[in-house]
Amino acid sequence: MRFISGALIAVLLAPVAAADRFISVNGLRLHYLEWGSSAKLPLLLLHGIGRDAHSFDHIAPSFADEYHVVAVDLRGHGDSSWHPAGAYLVDDFVSDIERLVEQLRLADLVVLGNSTGGRVAQVYAGRHADRVRALIVEDVGPERPKDIAAGFARRVQEEANGWKSEAELLAHLKAQSSAVSDDLLRTHVRSATKRRDDGRLVWKRDAKLVNGFVPTELWADVRRISSPALYLLGGKSTIVSAETQAEIARTIPKVEIVVMPGIGHYPHLEAPAEYVRLVKDFLARRLPRS
Repeated sequence: MRFISGALIAVLLAPVAAADRFISVNGLRLHYLEWGSSAKLPLLLLHGIGRDAHSFDHIAPSFADEYHVVAVDLRGHGDSSWHPAGAYLVDDFVSDIERLVEQLRLADLVVLGNSTGGRVAQVYAGRHADRVRALIVEDVGPERPKDIAAGFARRVQEEANGWKSEAELLAHLKAQSSAVSDDLLRTHVRSATKRRDDGRLVWKRDAKLVNGFVPTELWADVRRISSPALYLLGGKSTIVSAETQAEIARTIPKVEIVVMPGIGHYPHLEAPAEYVRLVKDFLARRLPRS
C-alpha cells in the first residue's frame, strides 16, 4: 500500500485556482477568469458596477465540476481596459460580451449576472435566445430609476480620494456591508484596488463609469427572453419592486422569482451557501443532465 503525505492530500483537495486570461474585443483588452474544462457547458458570470470578476471567486469552484466557468471583468473594471471616451452604457457592456462569446466559441450558455451584470445578462439573453440555455439574474430588474443612478455618482465622488490603508477601507466597507464576511470583503479589497502614486489605495475602476450609470429601461429585450430564467432577489433590497416582479412574472414564460429573506443587494456575497444551493437546484431542474 502506498501512503500519501498529509501535505499532498491538502494540495489534492484544495479548490482549483482560476486561470487568468485576456482577450481583445471592441478595441479593449478584457480580463477574465476561467475554471473547469472548456468541453463542459459554459457558465458566464457578470459582476455588478464597481466590482470585478473576483466577486465570484468563492462560489465559482462549486460549479467547476459541471460547468466551464468564465467570470469577466467588464470594461472599466478590475484588470480590463478603460474606454477612452467613457462608453459604459448597458449596450456597451453587452457588445463586449457578444464579441467575447464569439471569440471563445461559447454555445448553450448559462448566463448569471449580479446588479449591472444582471442587466447585461438580461439584454444578452433577450437578443441571443439561440445561445442561452438558462439565465440567472441577481437582485436587479429591467429598470434603473433615477435615484439609483444618482447614488452611484455620489459614491464615486465620495471615494475619489481613496484610503490610506487596507484596514481603513475594510472598516468603510464593513460599515456599508455588515452582512458580508470579513474574508470576502478582504478578498474584494485585494483584488479590486491599486496604489495611487501618492500611496493612497483606490479602486481599479474608471470614474467615467458614471457616464453609463443612468436611468435605464430594458423591457424591449427582456420580453424576448425565452430560456428558463431565475431571478434571485434580496428580501431587504428595494432594487426590484413588487410591481416590477409581477411584470417580470407576466413577461418571461419560464421564469422563477425567489426572494431571499433578510438578504440585501448581494445575495452571492451575503449568503453564498444558500445562493449556490438555489442556483444548483434551478439548473438541475431546468437543465437535466444525461
